[in-house]
Amino acid sequence: MENNPGPSVRELTLRGVIIGGIITLVFTAANVYLGLKVGLTFATSIPAAVISMAVLRKFAGHTIQENNIVQTIASAAGTLSAIIFVLPGLVMVGWWSGFSYWTTAAVCAIGGILGVTYSIPLRRALVTGSDLPYPEGVAAAEVLRVGDENGSAEENKVGLKVITFGSLASAGYALLTALKVATGSLSTAFRIGSGGTMAATSMSLALIGVGHLVGVGVGIAMIIGLLISYGVLLPVFTAGTLPESGDISSVVSSTFSSDVRFVGAGAMAIAAVWTLIKIIGPIVSGIKSSLVSSRDRRSGQTVDITERDIPFPVVAGVTLASMIPVGLLLWLFTKDTLIAHHATGLIALSIVYVLAVGLLVAAICGYMAGLIGASNSPISGVGIIVVISAALLIKLLAGGEDPTTLVAYTLFTAAIVFGIATISNDNLQDLKTGQLVGATPWKQQVALILGVLFGSAIIPPVLQLMLTGFGFQGAPGAGANALAAPQAALLSSVAQGIFGDSLDWSLIGLGASIGAGVILVDEILARTTSNLRLPPLAVGMGMYLPISLTLIIPIGAFIGRAYDNWAEKNGGEPVKRLGVLLATGLIVGESLFGVLLAGIIGATGSDEPLAITPESFETPAQFVGLVVFAGLIGGLYTWLKKNRV
Repeated sequence: MENNPGPSVRELTLRGVIIGGIITLVFTAANVYLGLKVGLTFATSIPAAVISMAVLRKFAGHTIQENNIVQTIASAAGTLSAIIFVLPGLVMVGWWSGFSYWTTAAVCAIGGILGVTYSIPLRRALVTGSDLPYPEGVAAAEVLRVGDENGSAEENKVGLKVITFGSLASAGYALLTALKVATGSLSTAFRIGSGGTMAATSMSLALIGVGHLVGVGVGIAMIIGLLISYGVLLPVFTAGTLPESGDISSVVSSTFSSDVRFVGAGAMAIAAVWTLIKIIGPIVSGIKSSLVSSRDRRSGQTVDITERDIPFPVVAGVTLASMIPVGLLLWLFTKDTLIAHHATGLIALSIVYVLAVGLLVAAICGYMAGLIGASNSPISGVGIIVVISAALLIKLLAGGEDPTTLVAYTLFTAAIVFGIATISNDNLQDLKTGQLVGATPWKQQVALILGVLFGSAIIPPVLQLMLTGFGFQGAPGAGANALAAPQAALLSSVAQGIFGDSLDWSLIGLGASIGAGVILVDEILARTTSNLRLPPLAVGMGMYLPISLTLIIPIGAFIGRAYDNWAEKNGGEPVKRLGVLLATGLIVGESLFGVLLAGIIGATGSDEPLAITPESFETPAQFVGLVVFAGLIGGLYTWLKKNRV
């Protein structure tokens, strides 16, 4: 059920913007640190919604739509922090010695704003006109609805209780893993013939919640991708390379990172292009609908609040006007370098690239976020595609010049496009939340831009602080405690491989061939069955993501399906909705604890500041973790069945 507020309802308010800005500072800093350290960031929409409700309840006249604006601002800024998957590469290759505040902020702001403008016409194609699940967008809407005191008092009470229990369980288990009392993951490597592979799973209740929300269709596709990577490719690629005795996990892991993951990137690339071809019609229709809505509003006709985007002429104007600062940034980047004499051609190429590929990337990332959620969308895979395509075009134009300079220019251009990717990856989730709670799209789109500006202001000093305090592995002068910045290292190595002619294109080609085969199977299923599909992007994600993520999400999906089947026989939709709320709580708890833990890590400088057990407790911690993790899942769903409305 969608809410439809009247024109007098509070929505885009000064207090909401201020609260969203304050939350932004905390979440963005935490995400930057965690992303540089372990290559993961957390979605901030749901934690922001929870905090917003707690604060806004103290003010008179607060509304669900105002809460939605707060979470929109905070989530946009928190997501923009994923720009760290590219920018540190400029330090790693020795081009930058630090992060210039205004240059870094400008790259973040321009890329982020373009991500918002590209998301606007995509809203009608991928949100209102699509059946994509948008798990985190739906979860955020459920949080906002339950916290809205204007709804059914009894339903809110029960729903809030379910979310609270799920959150406490999820945060509690995350605390146990931080204390090292229980393990956060299980993994083992083993031999298959002359090769090897591994089995692993993350002990994350949040990912169980994500699986519940995305459903079994995506879950099965991810398992197929997992079987291709870990059941076929990894044993083949490691054949004959393993030591005769001893631990093989390091060889298996490195082979996955250096070889198999590039096959997955190739599969994702072909699936992404095919996905864009499939949705180009709805995108064009969305643009036409936006133009019609703008024309109707100008002529004085009444347009429903939930269909009022920022007018398309304004969107197009802002997008084109943004190319001026893009060109200026690129000129400043090249003016005193060995490629300065190619500046005009390179800048023109980059501007066209940002305009054209930006829309492609926005559509791909929006689709992936709708399919599996912004937190688990493999945006670094899109980054690989962006870096490869940009590097090839730049090499075509100026391939004979200094390779280090060309690598740096490629990463700088890719960073702008990556800003588009990070924001569109999350914005459509926010717009889905807005659709479900009856928000006004144009107000939410303004909030998204404000969130980008808040995030752009805080990311540069945090990046510089991380560089000064820790440094980055592989960068000149990096110490023993340097941060890994794994995605930035991967993308830098890709660019260096292209300009140094050392990239193994056969891996990308193999992945593209596998992706084409999956597309063919999906099209056959679409034409011969009523409801069976094999989403190619989901298969590609299953091939690209680590098995610890790939395996646990489908497990959550099957648990969710089992609960839904039970709910249909025991109360229907109201009972099924409680399952969504429980899944939401599982995401909320772990996300909020992640913010707290990031703050403690930053304050103490310790990798494991809460650990209380010795290293010798690692094996018992695995047993404790398995028992507690399984017990919490079983206990929560059993409790939910007994306490249904």
